[in-house]
Amino acid sequence: MKFVIITHAIHKKKDANFFAYEPYVREMNLWCKYVTKLKIVAPLSLEPISTIEDKYKIENINLSKIPSFNIIGLKNKMRTLLITPFIIFKIFKAMFWANHIHLRCPGNIALLGCLVQIFFPLKKKTVKYAGNWDPNSKQPMSYRIQKKILSNTFLTRNCKVLVYGEWKNQSKNIIPFFTASYKEKEIIKIPQKNFSKLIKFIFVGAFSEGKQPILSVKIIEKLSQKYNVQLNMFGNGSQFDKVSDYVSENKLDSKVILHGNQCKEVIKKAYQESHFLIFISKSEGWPKVVAEAMFWKCLPISSNVSCVSYMLGNGKRGSVVKPESNFKDIIPIINNYIENEEQYQKQVLEAQKWSQNFTLDKFEKEIKKIIIN
Repeated sequence: MKFVIITHAIHKKKDANFFAYEPYVREMNLWCKYVTKLKIVAPLSLEPISTIEDKYKIENINLSKIPSFNIIGLKNKMRTLLITPFIIFKIFKAMFWANHIHLRCPGNIALLGCLVQIFFPLKKKTVKYAGNWDPNSKQPMSYRIQKKILSNTFLTRNCKVLVYGEWKNQSKNIIPFFTASYKEKEIIKIPQKNFSKLIKFIFVGAFSEGKQPILSVKIIEKLSQKYNVQLNMFGNGSQFDKVSDYVSENKLDSKVILHGNQCKEVIKKAYQESHFLIFISKSEGWPKVVAEAMFWKCLPISSNVSCVSYMLGNGKRGSVVKPESNFKDIIPIINNYIENEEQYQKQVLEAQKWSQNFTLDKFEKEIKKIIIN
């Protein structure tokens, strides 16, 4: 099978191997088990390989390099107008070559892919929509256009669109799906966690305005006045320095530990040792950090975006809060868990049971059904 991936994910090359963001590559390696030839249409970077990137396992890869772009500011808009015909040509050529077209949405490059795929109605297609599919959510115009095109079975034919969560009144090509991080063989018994000693919290994700890392810090700052708490933060981004400065200025160095980007195994161990995940994000697709935390008896306190409420059983497997919540809204929730440990233990077990249904083994079986049938 000749398989093409259209994606905005930044790729890197070292020797004869191609690398990209590890969770994305981990998933694509499962798809590629059923592929003989792979073509990737994506941006290529000359930057060094980082700790959060991994390589494709398939050997027969051809990468069709395209520039990344955005339309923020006049200069970028002018540049986009100039390079768009070149990118469309590259996407068209790759789709013409392929037996199976796979789009990674949403994104600027994915928008062009959504438009070009219209001209290949007979070719088999799959779309992994990794963003928020909630019809009522406020999203950028380019995302809304992609969702309109993908939901239109006249424009998008012979295609299965995999989305996170279950939503009402969807077209027949929209398929509720999930993602996974761990294999069944990785499941181990996690000892019961209690609050008798240090209560550990964890934040995993981009240090961006949308992920609100500073909010997690302020929650710990207030909790530390009453409890023995610690927050371990994993990730990097535009707000990393802001968070670091706040921690230093408020003498929270012993309470808030900034680890930067770390590999999967380091973060997995941190989940296993933590009591709570604090993840008050403003926008998500399938928030893998929420599912990962649940997998290891780490109870999520997360915002009601995308399918989070579905994942947390509307509050039975963790706490769901509004994205605009502040630390004053969240601290009483944590206080309640600490003062009612029986409730905490019940929800932790419910969360673990639910999350461990979604292993990489099950994920691969579902992918195989989609790609072969």
